[in-house]
Amino acid sequence: MASSGQDTRPGDPRFFQRSGPFTLEQLAAVSGAELKPAEQGGGTVFRGVAPLHVAGPDEVSFLDNRRYLPLLAETRAGAVILGPAFADKRPEGTAALVSKSAYLAWAQVASAFHPAPPSTGECHPTAVIEDGAVLGENVQIGPFAVIGAGARIGAGTIIGAHVSVGQSVEIGERCRIHDHVSVSHARLGQRVTLFPGARIGQDGFGFAVGPAGFETVPQLGLVVLEDGVEIGANSTIDRGSMKDTVIGAGSRIDNLVQIGHNTRLGRCCIVVAQAGISGSTELGDFVTVAAQAGLIGHIKIGDKARIGAQCGVMSDVDAGADVIGSPAMPFREFFRNVATLRKLSARKTEGS
Repeated sequence: MASSGQDTRPGDPRFFQRSGPFTLEQLAAVSGAELKPAEQGGGTVFRGVAPLHVAGPDEVSFLDNRRYLPLLAETRAGAVILGPAFADKRPEGTAALVSKSAYLAWAQVASAFHPAPPSTGECHPTAVIEDGAVLGENVQIGPFAVIGAGARIGAGTIIGAHVSVGQSVEIGERCRIHDHVSVSHARLGQRVTLFPGARIGQDGFGFAVGPAGFETVPQLGLVVLEDGVEIGANSTIDRGSMKDTVIGAGSRIDNLVQIGHNTRLGRCCIVVAQAGISGSTELGDFVTVAAQAGLIGHIKIGDKARIGAQCGVMSDVDAGADVIGSPAMPFREFFRNVATLRKLSARKTEGS
């Protein structure tokens, strides 16, 4: 019978590859953190990571929120990654790895203990590799995957089970294409990750209205995913109609996101779950689109703009702007409007 999982230790070896052990000096080098040794003890090697409340003497833990200081005081962790403000709060016997970017340091240390599995270079016997497909060195192909004619798969890439890679698709080196993904009419750079069920390169939503009904407009562009892009589970990215749909290098797309044809995202954009971006919209670099936001087509969002959750964006947004609401408006204006409505509602209630 399955347990509640409340105190399950992270990194269950049945599911996660494990590396190490590491010394404190090695972990400091990996994370760039400043090492402050424990007042007592020393010479410990570390075998994994764990939350403050369950970590043991040979494990590394993490703190970046003042709310959890009581847990820090009681932790048995051999080392804790934390910011400079918390470095003197650790208990006796616990070393500190101090970083101004504690969460980044935590990610680097956790990745050292649990690196992504490398490609095995094996091709499952049920996979279908059509004529003219070119596989680089050490490419792994999972069960029932189909690689179309003329497709090119870069070295070290992993193709999961039931993946469909269409004709002439290009996938760069060290990509991870998880189970049940379909990719067509697309070029992928290096280190691209597509999580299960992602759909890349299908027809954009384009049609003309005629006397007899709708006439589909051919979608003749591609999808271009630049280096380091990650696309979440069951997200969809339509290919362009006359020009390409482009997702800029380093961008992260969450689960259940829809991106329409001809859309262009700049570098390192974030689009959170259930957001939708209509066709021919352009996002600059480092734009954040929060959950369930909707952007109409043919607008421009400036660099480093932030679109709030459930926001309805119907016009251009300036670089660096923070907007929320539907229709979208600056944060301060939105909350002034909310406060005004509350006051009016209170007056009406008092007068009734």
